[in-house]
Amino acid sequence: MTLTLSERLAFRPGQFVNLGLFLGSGFVSRSYSVASAPGEPLEFLLACVNGGSLTPSLFELGEGAKVHLDPTPQGFFTFEYVPPHRELWMIATGTGLGPFLSMLRSNIAFERAERVVLAHGARGIAELSHRQELEELERSRPGQFCFVPTLSREHAPGVLSGRVTSALRTGELEQRAASTLSAERCHVMLCGNPQMVDEVIAQLGERGLRRHRQRTPGHITTEKYW
Repeated sequence: MTLTLSERLAFRPGQFVNLGLFLGSGFVSRSYSVASAPGEPLEFLLACVNGGSLTPSLFELGEGAKVHLDPTPQGFFTFEYVPPHRELWMIATGTGLGPFLSMLRSNIAFERAERVVLAHGARGIAELSHRQELEELERSRPGQFCFVPTLSREHAPGVLSGRVTSALRTGELEQRAASTLSAERCHVMLCGNPQMVDEVIAQLGERGLRRHRQRTPGHITTEKYW
């Protein structure tokens, strides 16, 4: 689900803010990455967590309902903490797509790299959020942007079958992107399921790509979504 608020905030693409509601159990707040570009109405990608303390209530909100918004953006999953690179790979699962949408919509991803590849893994076709928007972006930026959707539980034309980690391991992901992930030219940003993040880090480690840290520059930046 996409939750859109009329409020606008100054933030850096990749950051998150806290949203909350007053429920019967009291005030409940959680962190969500902003999917919109800075200066636009705030947009968030949400997945309903059965038994969760907040998302079921957010899914029940009608148009015009009030949501508490903490106006202080937070987080370090931004380009301020990414070293220079020629090719940027964004690999997301589920709602981990959110911060990448903000980076693409603001054009900052294209200002930082000659070419951008976005791989989005989901279980079913209904969870491929903003697929039409991303395919249109790919058509409008030929040679500069590549969108690679993958489905782990369904099959659909033009979409890779299996987990995004499997597509990376078999080489299908790079074949579809018409590029090779290498330490010499690429930086990889991972956002989504912790298992996916750990598996991709392990696979890329075999190629010499390592996590990026301030004191030990590398090739991989991560944000885990539970």
